[in-house]
Amino acid sequence: MAAYGLYSHIRSNRRRSIALLIGLFFLIYLLVYAAALLAEAFAGDASLDWLLNAAWRDFLMAAPFATIGTAIWIAIAYKFHQSMIDAITGGQEVTRNEQPRLYNLLENLCISRGIPMPKLKVMDDPALNAFATGLNQKQYSITVTTGLLQRLDDPEVEAVLGHELTHIRNGDVRMLVIAVVIAGVISFFAELVFRSLYYSRGWGGSRSGGDDRKGSGGAGAAVFIAFVLIGLAWALSLVIRLALSRSREFLADAGSVELTKNPDAMISALRKIEGRGELPEATSAIMEMCVDNPRSGLADLFATHPSVDRRVAALVQYAGGHDPGPIALPDPGDETEDGEGQADKPFLPQQPPASNAPGPWGNAAEPGPWGPHGNQGR
Repeated sequence: MAAYGLYSHIRSNRRRSIALLIGLFFLIYLLVYAAALLAEAFAGDASLDWLLNAAWRDFLMAAPFATIGTAIWIAIAYKFHQSMIDAITGGQEVTRNEQPRLYNLLENLCISRGIPMPKLKVMDDPALNAFATGLNQKQYSITVTTGLLQRLDDPEVEAVLGHELTHIRNGDVRMLVIAVVIAGVISFFAELVFRSLYYSRGWGGSRSGGDDRKGSGGAGAAVFIAFVLIGLAWALSLVIRLALSRSREFLADAGSVELTKNPDAMISALRKIEGRGELPEATSAIMEMCVDNPRSGLADLFATHPSVDRRVAALVQYAGGHDPGPIALPDPGDETEDGEGQADKPFLPQQPPASNAPGPWGNAAEPGPWGPHGNQGR
Protein backbone atom coordinates (compact mmCIF):
# COMPACT_ATOMS: atom_id res chain seq x y z
CA MET A 1 0.00 0.00 0.00
CA ALA A 2 1.21 3.51 -0.73
CA ALA A 3 2.66 5.25 2.28
CA TYR A 4 0.61 8.37 1.69
CA GLY A 5 -2.67 6.45 1.69
CA LEU A 6 -1.73 4.44 4.77
CA TYR A 7 -0.63 7.37 6.90
CA SER A 8 -3.46 9.65 5.79
CA HIS A 9 -5.90 6.94 6.90
CA ILE A 10 -4.07 6.64 10.22
CA ARG A 11 -4.36 10.39 10.86
CA SER A 12 -8.03 10.32 9.89
CA ASN A 13 -8.72 7.40 12.21
CA ARG A 14 -6.96 9.16 15.09
CA ARG A 15 -9.19 12.21 14.66
CA ARG A 16 -12.28 10.04 14.49
CA SER A 17 -11.16 8.11 17.55
CA ILE A 18 -10.85 11.27 19.62
CA ALA A 19 -14.31 12.44 18.50
CA LEU A 20 -15.84 9.04 19.22
CA LEU A 21 -14.26 8.85 22.65
CA ILE A 22 -15.60 12.28 23.55
CA GLY A 23 -19.05 11.12 22.48
CA LEU A 24 -18.63 7.91 24.45
CA PHE A 25 -17.76 9.89 27.59
CA PHE A 26 -20.92 11.99 27.27
CA LEU A 27 -22.99 8.81 27.16
CA ILE A 28 -22.22 8.55 30.87
CA TYR A 29 -24.10 11.82 31.42
CA LEU A 30 -27.00 10.42 29.41
CA LEU A 31 -27.15 7.50 31.83
CA VAL A 32 -26.98 9.82 34.83
CA TYR A 33 -29.96 11.77 33.52
CA ALA A 34 -31.88 8.54 32.86
CA ALA A 35 -31.17 7.42 36.44
CA ALA A 36 -32.36 10.79 37.77
CA LEU A 37 -35.56 10.48 35.75
CA LEU A 38 -36.22 7.02 37.16
CA ALA A 39 -35.59 8.26 40.68
CA GLU A 40 -38.10 11.09 40.28
CA ALA A 41 -40.70 8.75 38.77
CA PHE A 42 -40.30 6.26 41.61
CA ALA A 43 -40.49 8.99 44.24
CA GLY A 44 -44.06 9.83 43.26
CA ASP A 45 -46.37 10.47 40.33
CA ALA A 46 -46.48 13.88 38.62
CA SER A 47 -46.86 15.35 35.16
CA LEU A 48 -44.24 14.37 32.60
CA ASP A 49 -42.99 17.97 32.20
CA TRP A 50 -42.52 18.29 35.95
CA LEU A 51 -40.63 14.99 36.13
CA LEU A 52 -38.36 15.92 33.21
CA ASN A 53 -37.50 19.28 34.75
CA ALA A 54 -36.93 17.73 38.17
CA ALA A 55 -34.67 15.08 36.65
CA TRP A 56 -32.67 17.84 34.93
CA ARG A 57 -32.13 19.62 38.25
CA ASP A 58 -31.01 16.32 39.80
CA PHE A 59 -28.68 15.72 36.87
CA LEU A 60 -26.99 19.10 37.30
CA MET A 61 -26.32 18.25 40.94
CA ALA A 62 -25.11 14.73 40.16
CA ALA A 63 -22.98 15.51 37.10
CA PRO A 64 -19.87 16.66 39.04
CA PHE A 65 -19.94 13.47 41.12
CA ALA A 66 -20.35 11.34 37.98
CA THR A 67 -17.40 13.14 36.40
CA ILE A 68 -15.21 12.61 39.46
CA GLY A 69 -16.26 8.98 39.75
CA THR A 70 -15.50 8.34 36.09
CA ALA A 71 -12.12 10.05 36.41
CA ILE A 72 -11.26 7.83 39.39
CA TRP A 73 -12.36 4.75 37.42
CA ILE A 74 -10.13 5.76 34.50
CA ALA A 75 -7.20 6.48 36.83
CA ILE A 76 -7.50 3.02 38.40
CA ALA A 77 -7.71 1.41 34.97
CA TYR A 78 -4.73 3.45 33.78
CA LYS A 79 -2.62 2.17 36.63
CA PHE A 80 -3.81 -1.42 36.93
CA HIS A 81 -5.40 -2.42 33.62
CA GLN A 82 -2.40 -4.50 32.54
CA SER A 83 -2.35 -6.38 35.85
CA MET A 84 -6.05 -7.11 35.45
CA ILE A 85 -5.58 -8.36 31.89
CA ASP A 86 -2.66 -10.58 32.94
CA ALA A 87 -4.73 -11.97 35.82
CA ILE A 88 -7.50 -12.93 33.37
CA THR A 89 -5.31 -14.34 30.60
CA GLY A 90 -2.40 -15.68 32.63
CA GLY A 91 0.13 -13.84 30.46
CA GLN A 92 3.71 -14.00 31.71
CA GLU A 93 6.48 -11.63 30.66
CA VAL A 94 9.35 -13.42 28.93
CA THR A 95 12.98 -12.48 28.40
CA ARG A 96 15.42 -13.09 25.58
CA ASN A 97 16.81 -16.12 27.42
CA GLU A 98 13.35 -17.69 27.77
CA GLN A 99 12.13 -17.01 24.20
CA PRO A 100 15.18 -16.02 22.14
CA ARG A 101 13.63 -16.44 18.70
CA LEU A 102 10.38 -14.68 19.56
CA TYR A 103 12.22 -11.90 21.37
CA ASN A 104 14.62 -11.38 18.47
CA LEU A 105 11.82 -11.26 15.92
CA LEU A 106 10.13 -8.43 17.82
CA GLU A 107 13.38 -6.65 18.58
CA ASN A 108 14.43 -6.65 14.92
CA LEU A 109 11.09 -5.15 13.88
CA CYS A 110 11.48 -2.41 16.48
CA ILE A 111 15.07 -1.66 15.49
CA SER A 112 14.15 -1.47 11.80
CA ARG A 113 11.77 1.43 12.50
CA GLY A 114 13.35 2.94 15.61
CA ILE A 115 10.38 1.89 17.75
CA PRO A 116 10.80 1.39 21.52
CA MET A 117 10.63 -2.29 22.43
CA PRO A 118 7.33 -3.19 24.14
CA LYS A 119 7.17 -5.87 26.80
CA LEU A 120 6.73 -9.38 25.44
CA LYS A 121 4.36 -11.82 27.14
CA VAL A 122 3.25 -15.39 26.51
CA MET A 123 -0.01 -16.95 27.69
CA ASP A 124 -0.44 -20.71 27.92
CA ASP A 125 -3.40 -21.39 25.64
CA PRO A 126 -3.81 -23.66 22.58
CA ALA A 127 -5.75 -20.95 20.73
CA LEU A 128 -3.96 -19.05 17.96
CA ASN A 129 -4.08 -15.37 18.82
CA ALA A 130 -2.17 -12.34 20.03
CA PHE A 131 -3.00 -8.88 21.33
CA ALA A 132 -1.34 -5.63 22.38
CA THR A 133 -2.18 -3.58 25.47
CA GLY A 134 -1.00 -0.43 27.23
CA LEU A 135 -1.60 3.31 27.46
CA ASN A 136 1.94 4.65 27.15
CA GLN A 137 5.47 3.61 26.21
CA LYS A 138 6.20 2.20 29.65
CA GLN A 139 3.07 0.03 29.62
CA TYR A 140 2.90 -1.23 26.04
CA SER A 141 3.13 -5.01 25.77
CA ILE A 142 2.41 -7.70 23.18
CA THR A 143 1.00 -11.02 24.34
CA VAL A 144 1.00 -14.16 22.17
CA THR A 145 -0.43 -17.59 22.89
CA THR A 146 1.61 -20.78 23.04
CA GLY A 147 -0.71 -22.23 20.40
CA LEU A 148 0.29 -19.49 17.98
CA LEU A 149 3.99 -20.07 18.64
CA GLN A 150 3.68 -23.80 18.07
CA ARG A 151 1.71 -23.68 14.83
CA LEU A 152 3.01 -20.63 12.96
CA ASP A 153 6.46 -20.45 11.39
CA ASP A 154 8.90 -17.60 11.93
CA PRO A 155 7.76 -15.30 9.06
CA GLU A 156 4.12 -15.76 10.14
CA VAL A 157 4.89 -15.00 13.79
CA GLU A 158 6.89 -11.98 12.63
CA ALA A 159 3.86 -10.81 10.64
CA VAL A 160 1.59 -11.15 13.70
CA LEU A 161 4.09 -9.21 15.81
CA GLY A 162 4.20 -6.54 13.09
CA HIS A 163 0.39 -6.36 13.17
CA GLU A 164 0.34 -5.77 16.93
CA LEU A 165 3.28 -3.36 16.76
CA THR A 166 1.36 -1.33 14.18
CA HIS A 167 -1.59 -1.10 16.57
CA ILE A 168 0.81 0.42 19.10
CA ARG A 169 2.42 2.75 16.56
CA ASN A 170 -0.96 4.00 15.33
CA GLY A 171 -2.30 4.68 18.83
CA ASP A 172 -5.02 2.05 18.36
CA VAL A 173 -4.16 0.24 21.59
CA ARG A 174 -4.36 3.34 23.74
CA MET A 175 -7.65 4.43 22.19
CA LEU A 176 -9.22 0.99 22.49
CA VAL A 177 -8.18 0.59 26.13
CA ILE A 178 -9.69 3.98 26.97
CA ALA A 179 -12.87 3.13 25.07
CA VAL A 180 -13.18 -0.19 26.88
CA VAL A 181 -12.64 1.53 30.24
CA ILE A 182 -15.31 4.16 29.60
CA ALA A 183 -17.67 1.55 28.14
CA GLY A 184 -17.12 -0.37 31.36
CA VAL A 185 -18.35 2.66 33.29
CA ILE A 186 -21.46 2.75 31.11
CA SER A 187 -22.10 -0.95 31.68
CA PHE A 188 -21.62 -0.45 35.41
CA PHE A 189 -24.09 2.46 35.55
CA ALA A 190 -26.65 0.59 33.43
CA GLU A 191 -26.40 -2.53 35.59
CA LEU A 192 -26.66 -0.39 38.73
CA VAL A 193 -29.88 1.18 37.46
CA PHE A 194 -31.44 -2.15 36.51
CA ARG A 195 -30.47 -3.76 39.82
CA SER A 196 -31.97 -0.80 41.67
CA LEU A 197 -35.17 -1.33 39.73
CA TYR A 198 -35.17 -5.05 40.49
CA TYR A 199 -34.84 -4.53 44.23
CA SER A 200 -37.13 -1.50 44.34
CA ARG A 201 -40.32 -1.77 46.41
CA GLY A 202 -42.37 0.02 43.79
CA TRP A 203 -43.44 3.57 43.34
CA GLY A 204 -42.52 4.57 46.87
CA GLY A 205 -45.03 7.36 47.40
CA SER A 206 -44.17 11.02 47.90
CA ARG A 207 -41.04 12.29 49.60
CA SER A 208 -40.97 13.22 53.25
CA GLY A 209 -40.87 16.90 54.16
CA GLY A 210 -43.46 17.92 51.62
CA ASP A 211 -43.63 17.70 47.86
CA ASP A 212 -44.71 20.34 45.41
CA ARG A 213 -45.30 17.97 42.53
CA LYS A 214 -47.69 19.25 39.90
CA GLY A 215 -50.15 17.13 38.03
CA SER A 216 -50.11 13.34 37.66
CA GLY A 217 -49.97 10.54 35.13
CA GLY A 218 -46.44 11.16 33.86
CA ALA A 219 -44.54 8.55 35.88
CA GLY A 220 -45.12 5.72 33.41
CA ALA A 221 -43.98 7.81 30.46
CA ALA A 222 -40.93 8.98 32.43
CA VAL A 223 -39.92 5.38 33.18
CA PHE A 224 -40.33 4.49 29.51
CA ILE A 225 -38.17 7.44 28.41
CA ALA A 226 -35.51 6.50 30.99
CA PHE A 227 -35.37 2.93 29.67
CA VAL A 228 -35.06 4.21 26.10
CA LEU A 229 -32.15 6.46 27.13
CA ILE A 230 -30.40 3.61 28.93
CA GLY A 231 -30.82 1.31 25.93
CA LEU A 232 -29.64 4.06 23.58
CA ALA A 233 -26.51 4.70 25.66
CA TRP A 234 -25.69 0.99 25.74
CA ALA A 235 -26.28 0.55 21.99
CA LEU A 236 -24.22 3.62 21.08
CA SER A 237 -21.36 2.43 23.29
CA LEU A 238 -21.31 -0.82 21.32
CA VAL A 239 -21.39 1.01 17.98
CA ILE A 240 -18.52 3.26 19.05
CA ARG A 241 -16.45 0.31 20.21
CA LEU A 242 -17.04 -1.40 16.86
CA ALA A 243 -15.99 1.75 15.00
CA LEU A 244 -12.79 1.89 17.02
CA SER A 245 -11.84 -1.63 15.97
CA ARG A 246 -12.97 -2.69 12.50
CA SER A 247 -11.16 -0.19 10.28
CA ARG A 248 -8.01 -0.48 12.34
CA GLU A 249 -7.50 -4.14 11.52
CA PHE A 250 -6.99 -3.34 7.83
CA LEU A 251 -4.43 -0.68 8.76
CA ALA A 252 -2.64 -3.04 11.14
CA ASP A 253 -2.44 -5.72 8.44
CA ALA A 254 -1.03 -3.13 6.03
CA GLY A 255 1.40 -1.91 8.67
CA SER A 256 2.63 -5.44 9.22
CA VAL A 257 3.36 -5.78 5.50
CA GLU A 258 5.15 -2.44 5.57
CA LEU A 259 7.35 -3.66 8.43
CA THR A 260 8.09 -7.17 7.15
CA LYS A 261 7.87 -6.65 3.36
CA ASN A 262 6.13 -10.05 3.29
CA PRO A 263 2.39 -9.95 2.51
CA ASP A 264 2.21 -13.73 2.06
CA ALA A 265 3.33 -14.27 5.66
CA MET A 266 0.51 -12.05 6.95
CA ILE A 267 -2.00 -13.82 4.73
CA SER A 268 -0.93 -17.33 5.76
CA ALA A 269 -0.89 -16.26 9.42
CA LEU A 270 -4.48 -15.02 9.13
CA ARG A 271 -5.53 -18.23 7.38
CA LYS A 272 -4.02 -20.35 10.14
CA ILE A 273 -5.52 -18.19 12.91
CA GLU A 274 -8.94 -18.16 11.19
CA GLY A 275 -11.51 -19.86 13.44
CA ARG A 276 -8.87 -20.90 15.97
CA GLY A 277 -8.47 -17.71 17.99
CA GLU A 278 -11.19 -17.93 20.65
CA LEU A 279 -9.75 -17.46 24.17
CA PRO A 280 -12.24 -19.12 26.56
CA GLU A 281 -10.99 -17.26 29.64
CA ALA A 282 -10.81 -13.84 27.99
CA THR A 283 -13.53 -11.22 28.29
CA SER A 284 -15.13 -9.63 25.24
CA ALA A 285 -13.04 -6.50 25.86
CA ILE A 286 -9.81 -8.52 25.60
CA MET A 287 -11.02 -10.34 22.49
CA GLU A 288 -11.56 -6.95 20.83
CA MET A 289 -7.81 -6.35 21.11
CA CYS A 290 -6.79 -9.66 19.51
CA VAL A 291 -5.56 -10.32 15.96
CA ASP A 292 -8.83 -12.11 15.28
CA ASN A 293 -12.10 -12.05 17.20
CA PRO A 294 -14.05 -14.94 15.65
CA ARG A 295 -17.82 -14.53 15.39
CA SER A 296 -20.45 -16.30 13.33
CA GLY A 297 -24.17 -16.09 12.64
CA LEU A 298 -26.06 -13.27 14.35
CA ALA A 299 -23.06 -12.58 16.60
CA ASP A 300 -21.19 -11.41 13.49
CA LEU A 301 -23.41 -8.30 13.45
CA PHE A 302 -21.53 -7.14 16.57
CA ALA A 303 -18.09 -8.40 15.48
CA THR A 304 -15.22 -6.03 16.21
CA HIS A 305 -13.06 -7.38 13.37
CA PRO A 306 -13.64 -7.71 9.63
CA SER A 307 -13.77 -11.27 8.39
CA VAL A 308 -10.49 -12.96 7.52
CA ASP A 309 -11.70 -13.25 3.92
CA ARG A 310 -12.07 -9.46 3.65
CA ARG A 311 -8.69 -8.84 5.26
CA VAL A 312 -6.96 -11.33 2.98
CA ALA A 313 -8.71 -9.87 -0.07
CA ALA A 314 -7.38 -6.43 0.84
CA LEU A 315 -3.84 -7.76 1.19
CA VAL A 316 -4.09 -9.53 -2.16
CA GLN A 317 -5.46 -6.45 -3.91
CA TYR A 318 -3.27 -3.76 -2.40
CA ALA A 319 -0.12 -5.57 -1.21
CA GLY A 320 0.28 -8.14 -3.99
CA GLY A 321 -0.06 -11.16 -1.72
CA HIS A 322 -1.24 -14.64 -2.67
CA ASP A 323 -4.18 -16.30 -0.92
CA PRO A 324 -3.74 -20.06 -0.32
CA GLY A 325 -7.33 -20.32 0.89
CA PRO A 326 -8.35 -21.87 4.21
CA ILE A 327 -5.49 -23.82 5.75
CA ALA A 328 -6.16 -27.11 7.55
CA LEU A 329 -4.02 -27.70 10.62
CA PRO A 330 -3.64 -30.99 12.51
CA ASP A 331 -4.94 -31.15 16.04
CA PRO A 332 -2.27 -30.10 18.58
CA GLY A 333 -2.03 -33.64 19.93
CA ASP A 334 -1.70 -35.37 16.56
CA GLU A 335 1.49 -37.29 15.85
CA THR A 336 3.93 -35.81 13.35
CA GLU A 337 6.05 -37.80 10.95
CA ASP A 338 8.90 -38.07 13.43
CA GLY A 339 6.55 -39.29 16.16
CA GLU A 340 6.58 -36.13 18.22
CA GLY A 341 3.37 -34.39 19.18
CA GLN A 342 2.94 -31.03 17.49
CA ALA A 343 1.92 -29.44 20.79
CA ASP A 344 5.15 -30.56 22.42
CA LYS A 345 7.43 -29.11 19.76
CA PRO A 346 9.27 -25.97 20.89
CA PHE A 347 9.27 -22.71 18.98
CA LEU A 348 12.50 -23.21 17.01
CA PRO A 349 14.13 -21.22 14.21
CA GLN A 350 13.65 -22.43 10.68
CA GLN A 351 16.55 -24.28 9.11
CA PRO A 352 18.33 -22.44 6.27
CA PRO A 353 17.73 -23.80 2.77
CA ALA A 354 20.29 -26.12 1.25
CA SER A 355 22.77 -24.45 -1.05
CA ASN A 356 26.08 -25.24 -2.73
CA ALA A 357 27.27 -21.65 -2.37
CA PRO A 358 29.82 -20.82 0.32
CA GLY A 359 28.92 -19.09 3.54
CA PRO A 360 27.13 -20.12 6.72
CA TRP A 361 23.66 -19.59 5.22
CA GLY A 362 24.30 -20.51 1.60
CA ASN A 363 23.65 -18.24 -1.35
CA ALA A 364 23.01 -14.62 -0.39
CA ALA A 365 20.04 -14.54 -2.74
CA GLU A 366 18.33 -17.32 -0.78
CA PRO A 367 16.25 -16.68 2.37
CA GLY A 368 18.32 -16.41 5.53
CA PRO A 369 17.80 -18.07 8.91
CA TRP A 370 14.87 -15.76 9.67
CA GLY A 371 12.98 -16.82 6.55
CA PRO A 372 12.22 -14.58 3.56
CA HIS A 373 11.99 -10.87 4.37
CA GLY A 374 10.86 -9.67 1.04
CA ASN A 375 9.25 -10.75 -2.18
CA GLN A 376 12.13 -12.68 -3.72
CA GLY A 377 11.38 -14.45 -6.91
CA ARG A 378 8.19 -12.54 -7.61
